[in-house]
Order: sequence, then C-alpha cells, then structure tokens
Amino acid sequence: MEQNRVRIADIAEALGISTATVSNVIHGKTAKISDATVKRVEQELEKTGYIPNMAGILLARNNSRIIGVVMNDHVKYEGRVLEDGFVMSSLNALSREANEKGYFLMIKTTADIREIPVFASMWNMDGLILMGFCEADYKALRSQTRISFVVYDGYFAACSKVVNLTIGHYDGGYQAGQYARELGHTKALCLADNDLCMDKERMDGFRAAFAPGKALFWQIPALQKERSAYYEEHFRSFLNLHSTVVFAASDFYALDFMRFLQTKGVRIPDDVQIIGFDDTAASRESVPTLTTVHQDAAQRAKTALACLEAMRSGKECEAQIVLPVTLIPRESTRKMLCRTL
Repeated sequence: MEQNRVRIADIAEALGISTATVSNVIHGKTAKISDATVKRVEQELEKTGYIPNMAGILLARNNSRIIGVVMNDHVKYEGRVLEDGFVMSSLNALSREANEKGYFLMIKTTADIREIPVFASMWNMDGLILMGFCEADYKALRSQTRISFVVYDGYFAACSKVVNLTIGHYDGGYQAGQYARELGHTKALCLADNDLCMDKERMDGFRAAFAPGKALFWQIPALQKERSAYYEEHFRSFLNLHSTVVFAASDFYALDFMRFLQTKGVRIPDDVQIIGFDDTAASRESVPTLTTVHQDAAQRAKTALACLEAMRSGKECEAQIVLPVTLIPRESTRKMLCRTL
C-alpha cells in the first residue's frame, strides 16, 4: 500500500514544477502562483488520487475559487429552467470562462431568494452570478450577504459590491424594427409574456424603429398549455391583422409561434416572417433558421468573472455595464414579396 502512495514530489515531477509550488497550492498559498498553474496542480491532485476530494481544502481557504450561479426557477419554465436556450448558453459560456481562470462553478436553481445566502456561505464562495430575480430580491440579498455578486439583466438601484451586467435590449429591438421596415413590412405583431423590464425595452425599441402605431402587441401566457390555447383562439384574428412580420421577445417564443403557424399551413418566410432575440442554439437549428438578435454569451461571462475578481480585490466596478447586441439575418426573413396568406 505504502509503495503506491502518491507523494508531492511525484506531482511536482509530473508537472515539471517545484514541490514547494505543489505544497503551496494544497495549502491555499497561491498569491504568487499563476491561475493556470493552480489549475494544473489541482487537476493532477484529483487525477492521481493524492487528495480524493478537493472540497475540504477549498472550503478551508480564504479564496475558495468557487463561483455560485443561481437561476430563478420561475413558474414559466415549468420545472425546466436549465433547458432554456438563454440559460444553457449562459452556463456554457460561464463554464468555459471559469475553466480558463481556474474557478469551480456551483449551479443552483430556486424560486426562493432566501436560499441563496445559505448556499453561498455554506461553500465559502468567492462570488455569485444571479439570473432572473426581481428588484426586491436583489435588495434583500444585498443586506443578507457579504459576497459580491453580478446580476444578469437586473432592475434595481445601484448598491455596493453588486454589478448589473446587461445588454442593449432597446437597441436590439430597434435593430429588429429597422430591419423589418427595410424589408418592406408595414404591419407587425410583437410577442412577449409581459410588458416589463427587458421585454418592454425590446418591444419599445422595435416599435420606435418600425412605425408608430403599426406594431400590435400580444401579451401571451407564459405556460405552454395556456399559450397554445391562446394561439388557437387568436389565430383568425392574427390573419385579419395582415401582419407580415412577428417580433418575439425571445427565440423561445419566436420558435414556439413559428411552429404553431407551420401547423396551420402558414409558410415561413413566404407568408409571415419572424424575428427572435438571444441567438440561442435552437435559432440556428430550426427550419427555417431564425433571424434573431445576437448577444455574446462569452463576452458576458468574461465580464462577469472579471467584475467578481475586481470586487473581491477591493477595486471599484461600474454599477451597470451594458454590452452590445447585433441583428443576425437568417432564413425566417427576406425582402418582401407578394403576400399570399
């Protein structure tokens, strides 16, 4: 048994570094060691079985290198929040960035903001990234935890050690409306499950660029069964609107409505054209592929972790950071032809 025991010297030799460096990583003395080296040592420790579980060491450190990511498990997700295109894209980007920087991600879904302080303190986290909660939630959380956090698309007054990392929601809607108008559309339908916060900004941007009074808004149900019934009930009204383009607040709703129309024999983009928002993987795989507003998940992840690192070091961060978006034309839109619907 003793002859198979892995030593610090074995780890150091395998990685081509000193035994002192390996020992310092084990004991959390990493201030003068690069993130890349820390990551290599930790991976080798796990691989060789020198330390079967790094959790004990991480929890004992002042700097655990654990980042918590918490998503609001809102009722509209119907228990499938991690399957949402935006959430999946965000998590994938955060995972890649965390790996690059030698962080560990811990993911949690909850609709109860009160669970977050316990979650964060239990694991001695270096920071939090939160998605989907409301202003009252963020205010309560700020008073209950010392940990810095970054919020994706929050709506709240600026406060210390909190960064609201958002995107150009209004600008994205404006780009979509301007593009629809340039294609020759004169009547539009806008879809969202609410007319608040970022969805409102997206709708306002579209309406401002498209044409005053020429973009009708439908507030659709968030739950799938109710939304399907809504579409059925309003399908004849939709035909009577003579709207040739639909702008949805998300790719999810854009693709959902596109599938419904296709079951009714409506051809996309021949009869009706559709624009979404987010540029999720599903938008690139649909038939036809979906014209959408792209937000850079990788840039957002990089910015989020940079902010958490800065705040942990006592540096000032902007209270609100707005990242750019870009319209991506695809097959669900094209220059207007004669409408046959």
